[in-house]
Amino acid sequence: MFQVDIIEKCKQNNRKAQVQLYNQYCNGMYIVAKRFLKDADDAEDVVQEAFIKAFEKLHQYKAEVTFGAWLKRIVVNKSIDFLKSKKQRLVELDEVHLKVIDTTNEDKWLVDDAITLNDVKRAIDKLPDKYQYVVMMYLIEGYDHQEISEVLNISEVASRTQLSRGKVKLQELLKHKHHGTGH
Repeated sequence: MFQVDIIEKCKQNNRKAQVQLYNQYCNGMYIVAKRFLKDADDAEDVVQEAFIKAFEKLHQYKAEVTFGAWLKRIVVNKSIDFLKSKKQRLVELDEVHLKVIDTTNEDKWLVDDAITLNDVKRAIDKLPDKYQYVVMMYLIEGYDHQEISEVLNISEVASRTQLSRGKVKLQELLKHKHHGTGH
């Protein structure tokens, strides 16, 4: 009930509650933004903008998801908007958040043991933007295709296609790195 009370007070523009909510989530949201953006100041700016938008749109929050998940989506959206506007490269990934992937049987994603995390980071950084965003959101942030399609304003089919092509390109980059020519 505590969380709901704070959010209700925030909806009534209670400054103390807004500060409390901000303090509760600012560090976690900064970490999310920092994964997308290279510059710490840019990440801080995006988090500030996300909180401003969240407070403006708080009346739309219906608690179907946790407040943290709702706010994280705003932060991811703002981060991607920032990247699109600045055409900046995606940030080096935080080691803790990289998860090696496999989902379905026809979709195995295996990486040679000799490939390091830094190799994977560099390879993701070399992907074209349209693949980079989907790969980042799916593999690193754990979004599903429905969520990715909503955030990036593309179809779920496009999300699946871009993820699949992004993985292929990523594997090619990693294979070339490991074997020199790839053969």
